[in-house]
Amino acid sequence: MKENFDRFNFAIHKEKEMVSFRKWILAPTALALFAGMASAQVGTNPNLQCQTNVSVTPSLRAEGYTEQTGDITITCTGGASAAVGTAIPQVNVQIFLNTAVTSRLLPIASSTNNASEALLLIDEPGSTLTPIVPGFGPAAPQSVCNTPLTGCTEYIANVGGVAVATGTPTGTTPGPNVFQGIVSGNSVTFFGVPVLPPVTTGYSRVFRITNIRANATALSGGSAAGATPVIASISTSGATALLIQNATPTVGFVQSGLSTSVSSATNFNQCSSYTRASVSTLTFSENFGTSFKTRVAAATNNAYAGQVGNPIQNVPGSIYNSESNFVLQVPSGAYAGLADYGTRLKAQFNAIPAGTRLFVSTVNVLNTITPFTPSGSAGSAANNLTGSNGYPYAQLVTSETTSDGNLTGFFPSVNSTDTASTGTVPIVEVPVVNGSATAVWELVNTNPNTNESVKFAVYLTSTANVAQNSPPAGTATVNLSYAPTPTAAFSASSAAAASSSLTIPRFVADSGAAKNLFNVNICRTVLLYPYVTNIQGFDTGLAIANTSTDPFGTGAQSGSCKLNWYQGATNPAQGDSGTIASGTVYATLASTAVPGFNGYMIAVCNFQFAHGFAFVSDLGARNLAMGYLALVIPDPGTGSRGSNPLSAAGNGSGENIAH
Repeated sequence: MKENFDRFNFAIHKEKEMVSFRKWILAPTALALFAGMASAQVGTNPNLQCQTNVSVTPSLRAEGYTEQTGDITITCTGGASAAVGTAIPQVNVQIFLNTAVTSRLLPIASSTNNASEALLLIDEPGSTLTPIVPGFGPAAPQSVCNTPLTGCTEYIANVGGVAVATGTPTGTTPGPNVFQGIVSGNSVTFFGVPVLPPVTTGYSRVFRITNIRANATALSGGSAAGATPVIASISTSGATALLIQNATPTVGFVQSGLSTSVSSATNFNQCSSYTRASVSTLTFSENFGTSFKTRVAAATNNAYAGQVGNPIQNVPGSIYNSESNFVLQVPSGAYAGLADYGTRLKAQFNAIPAGTRLFVSTVNVLNTITPFTPSGSAGSAANNLTGSNGYPYAQLVTSETTSDGNLTGFFPSVNSTDTASTGTVPIVEVPVVNGSATAVWELVNTNPNTNESVKFAVYLTSTANVAQNSPPAGTATVNLSYAPTPTAAFSASSAAAASSSLTIPRFVADSGAAKNLFNVNICRTVLLYPYVTNIQGFDTGLAIANTSTDPFGTGAQSGSCKLNWYQGATNPAQGDSGTIASGTVYATLASTAVPGFNGYMIAVCNFQFAHGFAFVSDLGARNLAMGYLALVIPDPGTGSRGSNPLSAAGNGSGENIAH
């Protein structure tokens, strides 16, 4: 309910803002917003005053190192007029955050400066708003200043009786209106920005600052209100002083963006073989509607429109709800604002038993037997589907850092090689190296207007080899997170700073305890023969039946039993029954196995469902004879025997206390 209310308020706020903005542009009194002022005018307000605003304050994922902050607009009024042909005063605009600025670095040619994708735009160039002066303001082409370390000098020219900013003292071509920011730690500075004062009361000039990314992980602790604000502090210097009101706007709120879970850990028996058997489902859920994002805002219904191609994503003030923001090519040839891929989800598998092959679904599933099939092309303009087709869609990719290909049209999806043992889920094997494996999926279709979840299925194949203890008993685990996360390729400290080489986005690893995925339990039955003798004219017949063949569909097992004899200080050597095939019985005499023995015996059989019988009699069973069933005691190798060794406490792999 709260999310819907917030979304409703956001929509109303945005609509009011755009209506107000259009009136502002089109009103006769707003002439100077994009055109400056007539050179003959004399300013009635000699002091240039500016007001900041953040039209949309987004939620930032606490797990993200490169989260997009909201655009800052600086609206200036007043100032003093100047003569045509004179240079426009330049200002350095510096933005400080209460965390590191992590916008991608896009160094200019032959320089190692920290020029970045963060941009400052003058008077909303390239917007769809109607200009007052043709070719200027919103109708001007987006022109990037090619000297970001010093800015660009511009001049006052008279076009149709209106003073405008041009690149030369006598020219009529608009000057550069886009400036790259220089990143240093937790600040970004836009150098040499020309500020043409509006002068006339009621006239304004707008500077938009966009593509500032922030390290949200440093603010991930939350606050008493539930989210931590990202605060920007604005400072100016240069030939003209800007008197800025509200110089410390909030540009975002940090909150946890992801919740994960794993279905109950499945138990597998060491003595049974499995082929693409269902293990578990992994669930990733976003904590707010825009946690999951496609790489770019899908503009067409073509396949992967949300992942590849050259996006038309450069309208000032537009909300794209994608990992990319305002996308524009800069003089170095790079594309500011363009992310490397959409939101990726990572499963890091650990402690996978040797001899076990692991498989995952190549797409998200409804359950372990049914995949989700989107309506239409994945990653298309169907991002806002609702109803039965309204699920998000994700696909397995080759690695957590492989790019979507920028403008080349390549998407690194992994094709399935098989299906699960039951159902139609497409799966593929993920390599297990030293007990670890990784699977990464990318969201190619999302709906920003609702909280979404995706599930992925996990399967395994193993061949029973009890004699070689394969697969060994143990518990496999998994950690779930966004991707990519710091690896040997980059450290957490480097991930938390602006970089020209690290990918965008990037995230912290799962800091929680690993979640149990499946268990491999050893297949044993422990039999206690409480009295065995072959002295004073008596002997004991011993039998062990392998009852894993039954009418209930139990998998047939075979193996041997180790016979452990106990009679006091001196005990016979351990015996071995040899392999007992499923559905057969092993039998021996105590006089044959351990002559002169009087005590008890514990048989440890490496298969389930062993049962034992003993028959004690005098020679020939002429006078005295008795028989009993061996006790099946809980297996201490797979659970606790409890305080009472003959109790049913624990989790034995065989039956408990059978008489």
